[in-house]
Amino acid sequence: RAAGDENLNETLERVFANIEGSAVGADSEDDIKGLFDDLDVNSGKLGPTVARRNEKLVKLLDAVGDLALGTYNENTIDAFGDAYEYLMAMYAGSAGKSGGEFFTPQEVSELLARITVVGKTEVNKVYDPACGSGSLLLKFAKVLGKDNVRNGFYGQEINLTTYNLARINMFLHDINFEQFNIAHGDTLIDPAHWDDEPFEAIVSNPPYSTKWEGSDNPLLINDPRFAPAGVLAPKSKADLAFTMHMLSWLAVNGTAAIVEFPGVLYRGGAEQKIRKYLIDNNYVDAVIQLPPDLFFGTTIATCIIVLKKSKLSNDVLFIDGSARFVRQGNKNKLTDANQAAILDAFVCREPADHFAALVDNEALAENSYNLSVSSYVEAEDTTEAVDIVALNAEIARIVARQAELRTQIDAIVADLEGSNA
Repeated sequence: RAAGDENLNETLERVFANIEGSAVGADSEDDIKGLFDDLDVNSGKLGPTVARRNEKLVKLLDAVGDLALGTYNENTIDAFGDAYEYLMAMYAGSAGKSGGEFFTPQEVSELLARITVVGKTEVNKVYDPACGSGSLLLKFAKVLGKDNVRNGFYGQEINLTTYNLARINMFLHDINFEQFNIAHGDTLIDPAHWDDEPFEAIVSNPPYSTKWEGSDNPLLINDPRFAPAGVLAPKSKADLAFTMHMLSWLAVNGTAAIVEFPGVLYRGGAEQKIRKYLIDNNYVDAVIQLPPDLFFGTTIATCIIVLKKSKLSNDVLFIDGSARFVRQGNKNKLTDANQAAILDAFVCREPADHFAALVDNEALAENSYNLSVSSYVEAEDTTEAVDIVALNAEIARIVARQAELRTQIDAIVADLEGSNA
């Protein structure tokens, strides 16, 4: 009926209000309340008049109607959810830094998810304390199957609009309200899932070098999440505060895979003391260097820190994946083969020239608790070997030829001068 509805904008507003209203008093109320607060069908961005805006809305509805949705459970492709993810990726690409704040490239999401479930076919629940649009959490539904995340998907997001996007993303990927718990708020100061931890699988791409209260809040140093390290992450760089939070809420048999800004691996001060705590207590399982220019909004080569509470050895695996990528458009991408190479190295846990190294915790301590991959995995020397003897012979030949040509040029010049005289 959309094309013939002159008041389509009002109809849609009523539809969205009724969807939210239908959940009032039901178990789903908290998961649906405010879901469409950021959706404005009267936005001037859709057109200057109601008629023009409705034209756009009709086109959108027709495009959705043309999707071959079928039955979700009978399809390997989740058309509606994947279309949403595609649009999110396009938005992140065009919005630059702001878009990158809440979207992690799909291939990175998949690598993180697979790292945390190595050797498992199911987990109790998955968690992301800075979940953005929820793309990292949703990877578990594809990697394991949503029914193999037994007790659901948990996340928290500080940005209200992004929080709503995450909830919508869950519904579009057929994750029903009783299967997820996405909260709005500041995870570091006001975490929402105290009663739900520990989590068997934790993945996150938290904001890089973001500010937080840190030492300005006297309560935080006694917070059970941060207190064990004896020091708080710097106020200007909350990266390791997120790391400590995730470690605290990680199950004994669980794995956390966290995308980190490279500076946290080697900077001194409070961050070095936190690394000391992590290494001395044998929580760091692996550090994986990723290629540059994978993420929206930054070209920096980030890394993945893998944490475990029940390691079988007192060493750390370092993997240099910085060269494992292909260039597509204006960004680098991890291909399936690139992901497989990194994951195989993670599973095998064996040294490999120019790619993987095992370093015991004592050696890390002696190196000021530096966790930078380049400090332990020697880069391959790609410079061409030069035969000095052959090179000197070639130089001598060139010099002799130069002298010969100079003699010939001098003779020609002398001949020209003679004829002019």
